Amino acid sequence: MSTAPSATSTLSADRVTLDRRVPPLGGFNLTYLGIELKRRLRNRRTLFFTIAFPVVMYVIIGMRLRDEQLTATPVADGGVSVAAYIMVSMAMYGAMMSATQTGAAVALERTQGWSRQLRLTPLNPLVNIIIKMIAGMVLGLLAVVATYAAGAISGIQLSAGQWIGTGLVGWVLASAVFTTLGLFVGYLMPSENAAQVTSLIVVFLSFLGGLFYPLSSMPDFMQTIAKFTPVYGIGELARSPLTGESFDAMWLINALVWLVVFVAGTTWAFRRDTKRV
Repeated sequence: MSTAPSATSTLSADRVTLDRRVPPLGGFNLTYLGIELKRRLRNRRTLFFTIAFPVVMYVIIGMRLRDEQLTATPVADGGVSVAAYIMVSMAMYGAMMSATQTGAAVALERTQGWSRQLRLTPLNPLVNIIIKMIAGMVLGLLAVVATYAAGAISGIQLSAGQWIGTGLVGWVLASAVFTTLGLFVGYLMPSENAAQVTSLIVVFLSFLGGLFYPLSSMPDFMQTIAKFTPVYGIGELARSPLTGESFDAMWLINALVWLVVFVAGTTWAFRRDTKRV
């Protein structure tokens, strides 16, 4: 009794083609973004330091300088106070710190195998970075809003343009640049070291870049070095509505160049970390 072979029973084993469709926008979707946001907002310790630290620093350092004038116009006549300068700087510092900690959290994801799971999906590495950047910017926004609320309650008076201009620039640029810095470090270092290293980097760059005091008070060689740090351009752009300095294109170029450098570095580090998938 003979059995005729079926035409469909033969399978070529030397070549298998998998049809894996690439989703639109490289895999960007609100569901994944929502998951990232929930993970960040559930971390109560991170939320506490994000909101409380810049507020406390402003109260300790800045609030007592509400009557000290920053510009030629006295505070009593509508001028800007030194406290406002410190408020903006502390809000930026809070946004930078929360953003880097959000980015550094990927070090824990690496130990849990989540990064490799993502590489099994059609998700574009750059889209993964953008989603995490948005999550970091949300935490940075909380830091800015809390610090500005403390400043308003303590009596700082600014025009609507100054409130919005300083807050928006400081939030968007600081959060975006330093989230990608945190991601870069997080993909390069072990989970137990990433958070500490990013915190030290932010503190070092803040002092070196003149975040807490005017560059004019620094030695000449330090002023030159400061202009090449990622803090410099963001700080000058955010505080220019207070100081009255005219826009300098180099400030924006400085911020954008560092953003591109950190995004490129993070994309490379993500691919390198998951290349065996």
